[in-house]
Amino acid sequence: MAHQSDLIAENIEQYLKEHENKDLLRFITCGSVDDGKSTLIGRLLHDSKMIYEDQLAAITRDSKKSGTTGDKVDLALLVDGLQSEREQGITIDVAYRFFSTDKRKFIIADTPGHEQYTRNMATGASTASLAVILIDARYGVQTQTRRHSFIADLLGIQHLVIAVNKMDLVEYGEARFNEIVEQYKQFADKLDAPNLYFVPMSALEGDNVVNASEHMDWYTGQPLLALLEGIELSRDQNLTDLRLPVQYVNRPNLDFRGYCGTLAAGILRPGQSVRALPSGKTSTVERIVTFDGDLDAAYPGQAITVTLDDEIDISRGDWLVAADAEIAESNAFTADIVWMHEQAMQPGRAYDIKIGTREVSGQIRHIDYQIDVNTLDHHAADELVLNAIGRCQVELTSPVPIDNYRRSPGTGSFIVIDRLTNVTVGAGMVRDALSGTSTGTDVDWQGFEIELNALVRKYFPHWEARDVRELLNR
Repeated sequence: MAHQSDLIAENIEQYLKEHENKDLLRFITCGSVDDGKSTLIGRLLHDSKMIYEDQLAAITRDSKKSGTTGDKVDLALLVDGLQSEREQGITIDVAYRFFSTDKRKFIIADTPGHEQYTRNMATGASTASLAVILIDARYGVQTQTRRHSFIADLLGIQHLVIAVNKMDLVEYGEARFNEIVEQYKQFADKLDAPNLYFVPMSALEGDNVVNASEHMDWYTGQPLLALLEGIELSRDQNLTDLRLPVQYVNRPNLDFRGYCGTLAAGILRPGQSVRALPSGKTSTVERIVTFDGDLDAAYPGQAITVTLDDEIDISRGDWLVAADAEIAESNAFTADIVWMHEQAMQPGRAYDIKIGTREVSGQIRHIDYQIDVNTLDHHAADELVLNAIGRCQVELTSPVPIDNYRRSPGTGSFIVIDRLTNVTVGAGMVRDALSGTSTGTDVDWQGFEIELNALVRKYFPHWEARDVRELLNR
C-alpha cells in the first residue's frame, strides 16, 4: 500500500518530515448522476497503490452483492459506504479520502450528482481549490454538469478539470471527445474560472487516470494524477490583504491574552501594525503563538493565537486587519445565495446570518434575479426554492466589515440559518456593500421589526407583525 520511498526504510524521520512539508491539494469530484465520480476516486486510489489489502479484500467481497461492474471489483464501493448508497448505486453524502504521492498530498471530496443533494456538493466545494467535473462520454454536458460547474465557479474555484469519462463505451473516439470539449467551452465562456483542463478517460478501465492510455494515443496531454500533481496553487491565495477573524479570546491567566483564529488572507508577522474591526483600535502584533511554538510569520489557513502590545477590546466575531486597510462597513450588501432547503427563501423573513465568526440577525430584503444554470441568464424571482441560485440584497441588524468573496473567501462567505430550527438553509458569497443603510433611525426600527416578526411568528402565529406595530405606535 502507498507510494514507495527508500527513505521509509533508511530514514523514517526524514521521510515523515518531507511528507509533512508536502503541498496539500483539496479537490472535489462532481458532475451528473452516474458519470463515474466514485469509480474515478476508487481507480485513483487503487492505481496509485493507496488501498490497504484488507480494504481491497472487503470491496472485492462486497462487489459480489452490491457492485455494479459484473465480475470486476467495484472500486466505487471505496467511497460509497452508506447502505442506501450501495443499494441504489448512487452517492448521497460527501465522502472524503486522503492520499499522497511523492509530489503532493491530496484530500478528495466525492460529491453526489443528484439534484436533490446539490447542497452536499456545495458543501464539499466550499473548501476545495480544484474541481474534477466528470462528463459521461455517451451523453455529453448535462444540466447537473452546468449546475456543478457554475457552483464551483461561484465558490471561487479557479481550476476546473473536465474529465470526459467512459471513453471505452464510445470506442475511445477522438471526435466524440472533441465534440464534448466544444460543447462545454460554449457554456464555460460565461464562467470566470481562468484555468480549464480536458482529459479523456475511462475510470473503470484505468485509462488516463494514473497511467497513460494505450487506447487513446491521439491524446497528448497528461493523465489525471500527473495533472493534479503539477497544477500550481500558490497564486490562488490572497497574500496581500490581511484578514484574521477572531474565533476565541484565550485568557488562561492574568499574564496572557491571545486572540485565536484561522488566518483567512494575508501574511502576519510580529511587529506588524494591525487594526481591530469594528472598533477601529490599532496595536502591534507581539507574538504569533501555536502549539509547536511561536512563528516568525503566519500564512492563510494556519490556526494561530495572536498577542498584541496593547490591551484593546476584541471579542469573537471581530477582525484583525492591516492598520492602513480600507474596508467598507455596512449592514447591507449584495450576495449570490445558493438555497439549500426544501422551504423556499422568502424576502423579509428573519434569519440568522453567520459571516466569518460573527452571527447577526438579518433578512434577504430583495431578490435582484435568479440565475438559470443551463444558460446563466437572469430571471426575476419572488422566492428561491431548493437548489436555486440568486443575486440578493441582504440586510443585517448591525454593520459588519464587507469583503468581496473572490478577494477573500474566508471573510466574504456566509451561511443563512433558520432561527427556529437552527438548520443551515443557504450559503452566500458577498459581492458589494450597499451604501446608505449603515446608520439612521429607519435601520434601527427595521432591525427591531425583524426581531418582532420572529417573536410574533413563534408565540402568536395568528397575529401579524404590523398589528403589533400599530399597537406600539398608539
